[in-house]
Amino acid sequence: MLTFQRFTLGPLQTNAYVLIDAGRTRAAVIDPGMPDPAMLRRLEGLTVEAVLLTHAHFDHIGGVDEVRKRFGCPVYLHEAERDWLTDPALNGSLRWSEDTAPVRTDPPDRFLKDGDKLELLGETFEVYHTPGHSPGSVSLRCGEFLFAGDALFRRSVGRTDLPFGDSETLVRSIRDKLYALPDSLIVLPGHGPETTIGEERTGNPYVRLEK
Repeated sequence: MLTFQRFTLGPLQTNAYVLIDAGRTRAAVIDPGMPDPAMLRRLEGLTVEAVLLTHAHFDHIGGVDEVRKRFGCPVYLHEAERDWLTDPALNGSLRWSEDTAPVRTDPPDRFLKDGDKLELLGETFEVYHTPGHSPGSVSLRCGEFLFAGDALFRRSVGRTDLPFGDSETLVRSIRDKLYALPDSLIVLPGHGPETTIGEERTGNPYVRLEK
């Protein structure tokens, strides 16, 4: 059974997730926000199959360079943000200069698109393109878990006042894609505590659908 460990990193308290396969020999990382020593130690001795990015804002990508170089793994990102890893203006690290140095790393190795099914760690990861917070935002479902990035939070949603954000697009992403998923699905967001689709469908004040 797939297990995960959450690391809350950086000035914006971004959730990074280390996923480990049932045999405890393989791993993947979702949104390594900075090169955190504890997270890197957790990966030692494991075959890291991928870095999966829900989007490419600086607080989600600060550790990409070190993880990729240390473990020789590919980085996956939606094509709408293909240039963001190399450009501090696009990934927001120039805008937040009081919190971070400019963040630059090599381009993504592989692109994600809506409907993709990735075979990693002996599991299937389903890709949902959920733009609005950013144009290339994706949510990743694996079994009973949904790694939602900055689309959907517990009783909140991702901000849309940053460049390339759009509130109407985000609401559509949540209503049409995420709220169509099973109520029992556990949502693991990019910031803050976990929740479920059912809890947010009926209780989220920003995007709410009655049963």
